[in-house]
Amino acid sequence: MRLRRAAFTEMLRCTLLGHLRNRMAVLLAVVFIPVWIAVARLCASDQAVRFSLDAAGVDAQARASQVSQVVNALAAVTLVTGFVMFMETFKAGETDRRLLLAGYPRTWMLLAKVTAVALVSALLALYTTAVLWSSLPVSQPGPLALALLGAGLAYGGIGLLLGSLVRGELEGFFLVIMLSLVDTGLQNPVFNVVDLTGLTLFPLYGANQLALASAFTSLTPWSHGLFSLAWSAATSALALLVFHARTRPHRGCGAAADTDALAPAAAPSSPRPSR
Repeated sequence: MRLRRAAFTEMLRCTLLGHLRNRMAVLLAVVFIPVWIAVARLCASDQAVRFSLDAAGVDAQARASQVSQVVNALAAVTLVTGFVMFMETFKAGETDRRLLLAGYPRTWMLLAKVTAVALVSALLALYTTAVLWSSLPVSQPGPLALALLGAGLAYGGIGLLLGSLVRGELEGFFLVIMLSLVDTGLQNPVFNVVDLTGLTLFPLYGANQLALASAFTSLTPWSHGLFSLAWSAATSALALLVFHARTRPHRGCGAAADTDALAPAAAPSSPRPSR
């Protein structure tokens, strides 16, 4: 039990320190989120948009600029958490292998990474809620913060999975960007005026429904907030499987090495006496 606790604490400390030392991650969190929300406020029109909230079973109406700010806030949180967790997981591969060789259990190491995802997502959710609250009238800031937390957890888990799965940084960045852009674009009621089937399967569906309902209505579809938690749990479980598979020692090579190490050295042959 002491080793598990030590593994969890050490991995959590290393992961959080890696986030703090990553200047690009800090810059994205502090600057990119308010800038992206401001772009949505300036570029979208003030025309009223009527959209359907499937989670609450009602239709809501708000200005296009306000709706775009909420959706862009979700997009910013997903991009930041996806990038941050992917970069840290991808670059920490050598450190993870050294800790494994020291006897640290894989499961507790990954649980520490998931805890880091939750902490980072919570900080980003609080910060983004404060920015949105200063930019538009939010009906329910608490549920809105939970929706942003769910979006961060979902894409933090995706970044964790990609960091353990892909072989190069470019592939991981491309997958995070494309998945986030497609997801937020389809969930945005300003651009998506046609009801598409299959949206419930996307990571941001539950968080988007909860965020829009919390921002513009007095209704709170709590159950839809669980969609993001399901995505986070699924991606974290897959990341554990990939992490276990990629760090598993090759028994054949290990057995051969152990056999060579345990085999006694052959005694040097004594020279024959010369006749």
